[in-house]
Amino acid sequence: MSSLSARLLVSVSVLLLLFFGATIVVLDAAFVSAGERAREEILDGYLMQLLASANPNAEGALSFPPDLPESRFNAPGSGLYAELRDAGGKVEWTSRSAVGLAIPEGVTPALGQQLFARKTLDDGTPLLTLSLAVQWEFPDATLTPYVFRVSESLDAFNAQVASFRRQLFGWFAAVALIMLLAISFLMRGLLSPLRQIESEIGDIEKGGRAALSEDLPTELSGVARNMNLLIDSERARSDRYRYTLDNLAHSLKTPLAAMRALLADQRSSENTGSRINEQIDRMDEIVRYQLRKPATSTDRLVLTAIAVRPEVDRLVEGLRKVYHDKAPDISVDVGDDIRFRGDSGDLLEVVGNLLDNACKWCERRVVVRATPYSGDEAIATGIVLTIDDDGPGIPDKAAQALSKRGTRLDESRPGHGIGLAIVRETAASYGGTLAIDRSPLGGARITVSIPPLRRRR
Repeated sequence: MSSLSARLLVSVSVLLLLFFGATIVVLDAAFVSAGERAREEILDGYLMQLLASANPNAEGALSFPPDLPESRFNAPGSGLYAELRDAGGKVEWTSRSAVGLAIPEGVTPALGQQLFARKTLDDGTPLLTLSLAVQWEFPDATLTPYVFRVSESLDAFNAQVASFRRQLFGWFAAVALIMLLAISFLMRGLLSPLRQIESEIGDIEKGGRAALSEDLPTELSGVARNMNLLIDSERARSDRYRYTLDNLAHSLKTPLAAMRALLADQRSSENTGSRINEQIDRMDEIVRYQLRKPATSTDRLVLTAIAVRPEVDRLVEGLRKVYHDKAPDISVDVGDDIRFRGDSGDLLEVVGNLLDNACKWCERRVVVRATPYSGDEAIATGIVLTIDDDGPGIPDKAAQALSKRGTRLDESRPGHGIGLAIVRETAASYGGTLAIDRSPLGGARITVSIPPLRRRR
């Protein structure tokens, strides 16, 4: 069942079925209980009439007038019956309505007590009976025990209960149907924003619109806003790749043309090799620069937390092999709980460039530290990365220039002069900054601050 409307309608139908089912059961039980209490009270009134109609006769027994006050006692098969039994259960008298019927004796109540019971006639007719055991005092002061009993057929009561149940089911079914129709129309209106989003996404796929609407309910406005951010991010990413490849093709034209001219110029054969190597280095720098640009754009919707310590340890181990002749003393002060929320490649690019520079320029010592970025209302941990060395350091006047691509303090050292620029651009893509200071070790201190991802307001 892929439709959200259908799922909601089925869920509501099940809830209505359970709720109405429980309500029907409760109402039915209440109706039956109230009906039974009413029948019991009516039987109690009939029993009092029967007691009032009994009179002692000349034979020392009880007798009843031919016609009792309740006419149903006088009509055969009326469904209301009366009888008088002695202490042994022998029938002494029955009403005309009970002629030809054998009413079960049942349990005799204690003296002075009433007892309600359900009996069944031979033909299956259910009865509700009320019995009362008394001691009748005759004029000669003798006491004789009797059991007065009135019985009523429950056929009419059961038919009334069945009719009530039919009406109950009918009314509840009608109410449930009306409620489902009303809920269906209501959901159609409530879910219209979702259908609007679906339609607009289809238009975006067809190229009919550039973004989702912003006039949506509060619960969906965040979804639309993030979808628009994702669409803009993907569109910008595509543009960056296209522009980067265009820039790369354009930038390679000049060194390729220079190499072609050098190869064609026979007069400069004595230094052709060095000049070609110079152009190759330039092409290498251009390729790395242009291909790096798209990767520095961070999609902030899919950032993941990365443990910093394992990545730093891996880089340090590799650099110790690269600079095994120099054997720098690299100290790592990074807690196991420090996390970088972003792409692992960006983290390696930042730390790798800074460590490589530090190892290249240090005399002996390099110190790497990472601490949490302090800030309020953060929903993702930021970090502050600091790398110190004991090398010659960076003059204040040159600090600003070094963060630009291609700037190098010492042309005799190998490199492209874009390491710090890459670090600065990568940090900026996360909203971070790069700072160059004097290290307590005597050399340079490079600090990269990546702030936490803030809550949207």
